Amino acid sequence: MDNRKVGELIFNLRKEKGLTQKQLADQMNISDRTISKWERGYGCPDITLLPSLSSLLGVNIEYILDGELSSNEFVGGNMKQSNYFVCPSCNNIVLATGNMTISCCGRKLEALEAKKASNDEKLSISEIDNEWFISSEHPMTKENYISFIAFATGDQVQIIKQYPEWSLQTRIPKRKHGKLLWYDTQFGLFYQLV
Repeated sequence: MDNRKVGELIFNLRKEKGLTQKQLADQMNISDRTISKWERGYGCPDITLLPSLSSLLGVNIEYILDGELSSNEFVGGNMKQSNYFVCPSCNNIVLATGNMTISCCGRKLEALEAKKASNDEKLSISEIDNEWFISSEHPMTKENYISFIAFATGDQVQIIKQYPEWSLQTRIPKRKHGKLLWYDTQFGLFYQLV
């Protein structure tokens, strides 16, 4: 850990928040001299102070300890390249158009990796009234169901939430190009129809 880099990051984040050293110190119940010492690289925050500092500055603890915030590279806006995240505790679904750090229910989430669906895992797709009708014989029990279906084109993503004990049947507008994805809760697997 580089004290100088950590101090510089704390200084920049404090300035972004419009706080003086005294204001930040008062909110943390420490002296402003301590903040000054950190910002000049002559020390680092005690581990017991990191959660409070992280909350006040709006940055994860890991970034404070690294002494830098990393920027995401722009991926060109192609929604087919989006990342999907699912919380294993509450099944919350998060969509991101770039790389990011996401946590839910106290856990850091990893982006789902889509795997090509085998013939047994594929959804049934047929055309009805110029729409795609998607269905499946999946059991859809409380322990084992398809949580969501996503259809991604270059400029948009449509997510259709599914629920246990409901039959899987939905319609989406017919489009020429796109990627159909779905998430099976039992195996934590993310499938892609190609």
